[in-house]
Amino acid sequence: MRIGFLGGSFDPVHFGHLIAAQDVLEQCQLDRLILVPAAQAPLKPNDVQSTREDRLAMLQAAIEWDHRLEISDYELNKGGISYTIDSVRHFKATFPKDELRWIIGGDQLPLLHKWKDIGELAKMIEFIFLERPKHPTKPHPEIPGLVLHRCDGHLIEISSSELRRRVQAGLSLNYFCPQKVIAYIEAKRLYR
Repeated sequence: MRIGFLGGSFDPVHFGHLIAAQDVLEQCQLDRLILVPAAQAPLKPNDVQSTREDRLAMLQAAIEWDHRLEISDYELNKGGISYTIDSVRHFKATFPKDELRWIIGGDQLPLLHKWKDIGELAKMIEFIFLERPKHPTKPHPEIPGLVLHRCDGHLIEISSSELRRRVQAGLSLNYFCPQKVIAYIEAKRLYR
């Protein structure tokens, strides 16, 4: 099987994440796509405001009807900084006979050389990069063994930090997130 992994804070999950997941599934002929919420992203130390339980619940509410998408709580259970190399080692052991692809935004390409153990990571897994609106892919340093697959799609410019600011300002999240995610945020009074 060909399995893709899409990491992020998902705080909150929004249509930008979900459309990107669908585009990758369709364009890259993936058999499965696993969403991997990070405990703490090393290059975005202040990106998480909700608890692990709240982020898992919002993800589950967003995708519960879509059998193509799954959630891994590996990084949340591990805790601490979520380095991709640790997660890839775990998933390689979990899925030893499958082809694995790590999905990143095109804006991450110029930073890829800063990732922990990127040389080893490039030998272990192939990458799919998503073009993001208003963020054309910039040149990136040469990384030996790095295999990149480009994915274009119906990407929309939404960020979780923008949505948290909207909630704080009393603005609606309608049309930015699935309705069940919005209901969860309102019920739990998140981001206030």
